[in-house]
Amino acid sequence: MSGAAGSSAPVPVPANLVTFMAFDYGEKRTGVAVGNRMLGTAQPQGSIHALGDARFVQIALRIKEWEPQALVIGVPYHPDGAAHENTTRAKKFGRQLHGRFGLPVFEVDERYSTTEALSSGARDADAASACIILEQFLRQLL
Repeated sequence: MSGAAGSSAPVPVPANLVTFMAFDYGEKRTGVAVGNRMLGTAQPQGSIHALGDARFVQIALRIKEWEPQALVIGVPYHPDGAAHENTTRAKKFGRQLHGRFGLPVFEVDERYSTTEALSSGARDADAASACIILEQFLRQLL
C-alpha cells in the first residue's frame, strides 16, 4: 500500500494509473466513488450496506463494473493528526482490498470529509465523503 496520510506531500502515483475507485470505510457502511485522473473529477456511487465477506462481494461487483486501475481509501485521524481506532480499521481494510483484488491501494487523510459531505446536504454522506476523498487525492496528482 502507498499513501501520504497525514502529509501534504504529493502521493507517488505512476502516471499510467488513470481510473480510481475510492472508499470511505465505516464499520456499518462504506461509501464508494469513482474518478479519473485526466478529468480530475469524481462521482459518488452510493454506499455499501454490508459487512464482512458480503461487503467484499459488493466491492467486487463494483470493481468489475468500473474497472479501476487503483483504489483509494480514506484514513481518519483526530484533528491534531493523531491516529485512533478507526485509523487502524481503515488501514486494515486497505490491506484487505489489496490482498483480495491485487490493485494498488493509496491512502488519503480523510479528516473532515464526512463533515463536509453533511454540510453540503448530501443524501448519502458516505458516498459523498468517498467522492471528496477521491477528489482530494486527484488534486494531489496535478
